[in-house]
Amino acid sequence: MRKSKVLSKIRSGGVAWLTNASGGPSPMICGIAAGIGFDGVWIDMEHRDLSYREVASMIMAIRERSADAVIRPRRSGPDAVYRLLEIGAAGLVVPHCMNAEHAREIVRNTRFAPIGQRGMETVCLDADYMMADAKEYFEFANRETFVVVQIEDREAVEDVEAIAAVEGVDGLFFGPGDLAQSYGIPLQFDHPTMREALERVAGAANKHGKIFSSTVGTADAARPFLELGARLINVSGDVIVLHQGWTAMKSELDELTKTIGSDDS
Repeated sequence: MRKSKVLSKIRSGGVAWLTNASGGPSPMICGIAAGIGFDGVWIDMEHRDLSYREVASMIMAIRERSADAVIRPRRSGPDAVYRLLEIGAAGLVVPHCMNAEHAREIVRNTRFAPIGQRGMETVCLDADYMMADAKEYFEFANRETFVVVQIEDREAVEDVEAIAAVEGVDGLFFGPGDLAQSYGIPLQFDHPTMREALERVAGAANKHGKIFSSTVGTADAARPFLELGARLINVSGDVIVLHQGWTAMKSELDELTKTIGSDDS
C-alpha cells in the first residue's frame, strides 16, 4: 500500500503543491506534472467529461511518478467518491460542502469504520489488489487518504466552524470562484466580503487542526494564502500553461514575421 506524499509533506510541517492536469484524458500530461516534482496532480471530474476508466489510467501515471492523484469528484451519490479511492486516488477535494451535516455524509462515504461506512472492497488498487491484509488496509486507508471539502457557498461559510469540527474531514478548501458568485459579487475576489470569508475559513481550519487549502494561478498569488496558514495549494494547470505558452509563442512568431517583412522592404 502506498503512503500519501501530500500528507507526508504536510505532517512534516511543509507545504504540498498541486497542479491541475484535467484538460483531457492524458496519462502523459499527468505523468509529466508528477515527474516534474509536484506533490500531487489534480484531476477535475466536476467540470470535465472524464470517465472513471480514463481517470484510472491518469491515476496510474501519477502514482508511477510517486505523486498523489487528487480528484475533485462529481456531485452524485456515495460511489462517486469512494470509487475514486478504490482506483488509487490519494485524496479527494469534494465540491460544494454546504454544512456540517453534508460534511458528515461525505465522511460516511469516504472513511471505513469506525469513522465512516465506506463500502468495503479489497480487490482494488488501493488495497494492492487483495494482496494487503484486509484489516490493515482499512486502517491504512483511513490514515493515508485525505478528504478535503470545498467551502464555496455562503451557507457553508456560515457553518464553517461546525464543518471544520467534523471528524474525518482533513481540510477546508476555499473556492473563490463559486463563493464570489454565491455572494452576488462574481469575479470580485478582492471584495471585502471575500476577504472576510477567506479569513473565516482559514481561521476555522487552523483552529481545528485541519488543512487549509485553495487554488491560485501563480506562485506569487500563493503568498497571501501561505500567510493565512495554507498547507495545500493548487497552482495553475495544463490548459492555462498551454494557453500562456502558445500565446507567447504566437506573439513571437508574429513579431518575427513583421521583422522579415521589414527586411524584405
